[in-house]
Amino acid sequence: MRFSRVSLAVTTAVAAAIMSGSISTAGATDRPEGAGQDGSGKYTFAVIGDIPYGDAQIANFPNVIKQINADPAVQFVDHLGDIKSGSSVCSDAYFAQVRAQFDTFEDPLVYTVGDNEWTDCHRPNNGSYNPLERLAKIREDFFPNPGYTLGKNPVHVDSQADQGYPEDVTYSRDGVSFAALHIVGSNNSLAPWTGNTGPTPEQTSEVLGRTAAVIQSIHDTFARANARHSRSVVLLTQADMFDPTVTNPSFADYFAFQPIVKAIAQESAAFHGPVYLFNGDSHVYNSDQPLGAGSKWLSFYGIANPVPNLSRITIDGSTGVNNYLRVTIDPADKNVLSWTRVPFAS
Repeated sequence: MRFSRVSLAVTTAVAAAIMSGSISTAGATDRPEGAGQDGSGKYTFAVIGDIPYGDAQIANFPNVIKQINADPAVQFVDHLGDIKSGSSVCSDAYFAQVRAQFDTFEDPLVYTVGDNEWTDCHRPNNGSYNPLERLAKIREDFFPNPGYTLGKNPVHVDSQADQGYPEDVTYSRDGVSFAALHIVGSNNSLAPWTGNTGPTPEQTSEVLGRTAAVIQSIHDTFARANARHSRSVVLLTQADMFDPTVTNPSFADYFAFQPIVKAIAQESAAFHGPVYLFNGDSHVYNSDQPLGAGSKWLSFYGIANPVPNLSRITIDGSTGVNNYLRVTIDPADKNVLSWTRVPFAS
């Protein structure tokens, strides 16, 4: 496989930043929390993403939140990013509207940033914004209190706010270590902006810094999981780095994910329990082992050995989404996690 000059530059720069120690370890503490409120020892959380898309979903989103609020099993909510469609305007007013809706979640909400709300905002039908300015606005609106979740009843989480990435957070629930990671589509934001044939220097710099921080968070999460003897690790992200709907993926569209995938593969292979990666982006529910034996993604990303304990779950999203994912941590289950798709109320 032929690597482009840009891909080599990105992966080399990220590796150099990590090896030099210029990316510091976040000062997270060991805070194992939570057990089932019903006394069963189970802990349940909901996962949504790529919602709301379009006028109908925007109008109905408060009802989706009310339904999740009314689910007696759910104790935590994760939104995997893309709070708007990729062809709608990235306005301040829209951000404020979604933030106000997020504030109505009764349970703590962790929001993982998506590409539609900043990376792709350079598009004319998005308002021809500077994506970096939109990213700054997203952080201002949705992460004003770093180290705390959103929702009516926020709880403490550990964040990389001291490095400039308040959206990258880690937490522990019922013996499972979680990490919400800012990884987005459009080649992790290296797809050229409107009017350009390649990424700008500012664009590349942002990707390098954010990718290095994500990789550090992955390493830190597994280190803490091993130290606290966590039974499982859960990674939450917007980007689908293993899109099964793409039959012949081009490395030019995915190269920015390579150092991240290698870090996930390395840490998962060395971990004693199951690892789960929840993502949105490709919009159609799917569950698989993206780096299992025989996977095309092994050679694609340059992974030498299969990683059988890594499972990936893509949630439904976009205009056709009609459910949320209810995920349960069960101490008696050898797989630790199980999940079901809960239809939206009609």
